[in-house]
Amino acid sequence: MKEIWDQWDNETKQLFFYNYGDLPYLLGVKVDKYLFRALAQFWNPAYSCVTFRKVDLAHTVEEYTTLLRCPKIQVDKAYSKAASVPMWFKKLMNITEMSEQWVAARIQ
Repeated sequence: MKEIWDQWDNETKQLFFYNYGDLPYLLGVKVDKYLFRALAQFWNPAYSCVTFRKVDLAHTVEEYTTLLRCPKIQVDKAYSKAASVPMWFKKLMNITEMSEQWVAARIQ
């Protein structure tokens, strides 16, 4: 997909942005494979959320953009506001009873 994007001229890219929004910014995201594997273990496809014990955790658009480190996502949209990765990990830590040291190591 990245190779196709790189071949397009600016007009084609603008048309894509118009139709699909900020989706192309995800092409440059480097995925933390360990975090991805950990979240995949708890993914509940029936409800499209992450489930820890009996708690369902559905991420917001802001949390996804923060976790994926996508600063180019338009923050002036009605659905968007700043999110805090440490707060998200603190919630996760409380739900899963992880140690604070483990969470601190993952944030860095």
